[in-house]
Amino acid sequence: MMKQERFKWIITVLGFAALLWMTLPVSGALSKATQTMSEAYPELSEGILKSAQLEKLDNGLLLKADGFEIRDSFFKEAFGEVDPEVRKELDKSKLFLLDQKAMEELIKQDAKSMDIAMEPPDEQSFRAYFDRVTKDVTVSEEAVKSFYDENQEMVGGMPFDQVKESIQGFMLQKKQQEALQAHIDGLAEKAHMRINEDWVKKQVAIAGDNPLDLARRSGKPTLAQFSATGCAPCEMMKPIIKKLKEKYQGTINIVYIPVEENQMLATRFNVRAVPVQVFFDEKGKQVHQHMGFMAEADILNQFKKMGAI
Repeated sequence: MMKQERFKWIITVLGFAALLWMTLPVSGALSKATQTMSEAYPELSEGILKSAQLEKLDNGLLLKADGFEIRDSFFKEAFGEVDPEVRKELDKSKLFLLDQKAMEELIKQDAKSMDIAMEPPDEQSFRAYFDRVTKDVTVSEEAVKSFYDENQEMVGGMPFDQVKESIQGFMLQKKQQEALQAHIDGLAEKAHMRINEDWVKKQVAIAGDNPLDLARRSGKPTLAQFSATGCAPCEMMKPIIKKLKEKYQGTINIVYIPVEENQMLATRFNVRAVPVQVFFDEKGKQVHQHMGFMAEADILNQFKKMGAI
């Protein structure tokens, strides 16, 4: 098994920050003399690494930034001894895990400036940091009511007063994630990250070897349906997904992803409950994400907004 403390830290960072993998913008502060990850690999360069410059680095040195560097020994230290099947999935996710490790280092540096002890990093210290960064985030009752009116299928038609607190907690967490995202984006811009271009080239080929990333590189709009066994809304959506897949074959990619078999892929796209629908444009860029049952008409409306149908 992985070393216990390192495993806990990785899960903590992934749990709070997986959303950043898909949504952080590319920094414009870096020199254009060399390519950034986003410029070289637009279909797979996500998270804070997409602003990193590709450079020739010493063998074994994966990433160099102001204040820290990450070597390939990180993976051996983090994984320890794992089941061969688990190792296969982890090996395909090294680019994503490097992104999260770089985020960890940025957070540790920033936490130190706030006098928050993060050595060794653990869930409690990260929570203290998270709370400090997001302390001013709030959600108004008007926003909660608006969300309720637009997403009543998610609450099964229950009265507003009975679900108000739950919705407010859900919305607050989302806004806090967005605040954390913006904060770490600023840290990444200042870090001037350089990434080993030879290592990246190999990892991009490995990381993209899954049904979703292959679909994203096809030049067609894509819908990814994350589902799980025993999930009632997932079962309700199966005939809808099957119908749309048959009707729009050759025009739109519709990919069914069981999360039990694709845990790292689900983590990349911040899937914490199922079903989740993630929409990508013809360039493979994420444009919309929805959690819960999604009616056929709503799926079609989203594709219409994208100009896909």
